[in-house]
Amino acid sequence: MIKKKVGSAIMEELLNSTGDFLLPAPGILVEGVVTAIWKNKILVDLGGVATGIIAGQETQDSTGTIDSIQIGDGISAYVLEEENEDGLVVLSLRKASQQKTWGKFEKAYETAEAITVMAHEANKGGLLLNIDGIKGFIPVSQLAPMHYPRVNGADSARILARLQKLIGIPLLVKIINLDKDGGKLILSERAAEEEERKKAMGKLEVGQKVMGSISGIVNFGIFVTFGGLEGLVHISEIAWGHVKDPNDFGKLGDEVEVLVIGKESDKISLSMKRLVPDPWIEATKTYKVGTVIEGEVNRITPFGAFVKLDNEINGLIHVSEIAEAGAEAGAALKVGDKVSAKIIAIDPDEHRVGLSINAMKEDGGAKKKAKKAEKEEEVEVAA
Repeated sequence: MIKKKVGSAIMEELLNSTGDFLLPAPGILVEGVVTAIWKNKILVDLGGVATGIIAGQETQDSTGTIDSIQIGDGISAYVLEEENEDGLVVLSLRKASQQKTWGKFEKAYETAEAITVMAHEANKGGLLLNIDGIKGFIPVSQLAPMHYPRVNGADSARILARLQKLIGIPLLVKIINLDKDGGKLILSERAAEEEERKKAMGKLEVGQKVMGSISGIVNFGIFVTFGGLEGLVHISEIAWGHVKDPNDFGKLGDEVEVLVIGKESDKISLSMKRLVPDPWIEATKTYKVGTVIEGEVNRITPFGAFVKLDNEINGLIHVSEIAEAGAEAGAALKVGDKVSAKIIAIDPDEHRVGLSINAMKEDGGAKKKAKKAEKEEEVEVAA
């Protein structure tokens, strides 16, 4: 490498002839022209004043420059050392790419611009990224609704399994924290979608039907995403009949139609059952107070036994209507038992049918008394 020496007229003339070229110094970016390429080594002419070398891991950058570069191409590189033992300026494509990437990140952070990234790893806390040696992290709480891992009981193994499916998928995010000294970024997918979410929320109306996909199934209901929004179909709004397990009504990714029944702040309430006819309307035509029905016990609770009347309608035999006062429903009946019971109440608004076994016994007793009275009357007449 040619170095500047005091009193050297020849050097002064040479430097003047190179125009605005700056002597390479560690930590700066320089422009040059590729003069030779090997498998893991590139030689670069730095304006005719010096020759740079890029070798080993320093040839690897996020854009794969070494795979496409050709002799004669212009190239930008980061100066690692002013001169090695061979008199060559030690350069890096990796660090140059990193510095350019930092510049993009800083601009995106300052302007709140959304950028696209891809995660390379996941842990139960979120997604990890490594872009040109810059580490990024998307916490679970900052994932968009459609990617949020909704699982029962916050099961860490299931959360991790859901997050691992997001590795390698392009994600639109905003930078919410930037630490250049530490080489770290905190990113948010939710923040990138916030503006669109607010617009979509403003257009959403209660009573509106929407198509969406199931994004989560938990004990208390089904989450559905649509148009950048996410809502909950509570277990009570999945079907008209008793819902034991929401998993019986769909799986992740299924397309479903839902009805918007409420929105408050950023919470959206949805219903699946209200899109189909209410079977209780027909039930009031079919079942009447005083009618004796036959059905199968399909559920036992501390307060009574539920009897299946048809595919959608269950009736309740309250514990007080099963046997003597104080007896437990499970002691008198079990799931699968066939029973006859009398309808003693119907409340279509509350979707309730009250049944009684005791009323059957009372009817039987009343009939016996009536027959006995008839016989006694016949005897008196004969006398």
